[in-house]
Amino acid sequence: MQIDLRTVSIKPLRNTFDHLVRRFGDKPASRYQEGSYDIQADTNLQYRPSWDPEHELHDAGRTAIVMSDWYALKDPRQFYYGAYTLARARQQEAAEASFTFVESRALLDQMDAATRSRALAVLMPLRHAAWGANMNNTSMCADGYGTLITQPCMYHAMDNLGVAQYLTRLGLLLGDAATLEAGREAWLNDAAWQPLRRLVEKTLVTRDWFELFVAQNFVLDGLLYPLIYGQFVDKHLNAHGGAGVSMLTAFMSEWHDETRRWIDAVLKTAAAESAANQALLSDWTRQWRGRAAEALSPIAQQALGASAAEVLATVEQSFNDRAAKLGLTL
Repeated sequence: MQIDLRTVSIKPLRNTFDHLVRRFGDKPASRYQEGSYDIQADTNLQYRPSWDPEHELHDAGRTAIVMSDWYALKDPRQFYYGAYTLARARQQEAAEASFTFVESRALLDQMDAATRSRALAVLMPLRHAAWGANMNNTSMCADGYGTLITQPCMYHAMDNLGVAQYLTRLGLLLGDAATLEAGREAWLNDAAWQPLRRLVEKTLVTRDWFELFVAQNFVLDGLLYPLIYGQFVDKHLNAHGGAGVSMLTAFMSEWHDETRRWIDAVLKTAAAESAANQALLSDWTRQWRGRAAEALSPIAQQALGASAAEVLATVEQSFNDRAAKLGLTL
């Protein structure tokens, strides 16, 4: 019996969903578009939440920022769940390889006792700051409007949990469980850490979710990550035998550079929407920048000693330049 194999092209009856046709036209949509655009629930929500009866469950009025289309806040990384998990899985594999390499070659033993003690004193309390960032981004996801912004906020929340976990593993390699407890004690009681702790606690009760986005993701992280991981770890510790620490915190630096693209895109788009948005975002940035710089000053002193003021000023200037490129007036 002879069998003839033929290729048959089947034309789909429709290219994509109706709501995507209305936005992008009648053409095949990407996975990012299918998983992100115009899927915010805003009708048939039944009762208003008892804890906030002035708003609907999903309400664009939970922030003073006004957008004609909340789906303008596009993520340039185009992360939906599949793309996000694949990207983080690759980074996890790289991080595991770094931990294996550092441990197998005892790279952390190259640090003297004083440098090791300083690394622990600076990095271990930051586990709690990362937890605060996790909570804040979860809050942004809960109160925000439009899947295009709430979706990456939840990814950002889980990333901060990962940062805290990497710092925990680093602490156990540099010391033991007692070093983690010492970091917690410093966060709660050390005078140098109380300004940052106070700032984190203030963000936890900031009700406007877009202001919280500015305070946490743009300002605080925008100053903390370049200061700690860029200046202290990659420069100061590297110069004192701490190359192993730099390898084990590579995710933090890479992650900050990657997520900065998303944060900048959101703020630039929101600021360009209207003069009122631009003025409000500029005002929020000025207020939180002053608080964050003040809170980070004693930590910079603890980490960098005599050069702390100069380094912190450099970090602040880089942040100001970044804000100016986004159309903000500081």
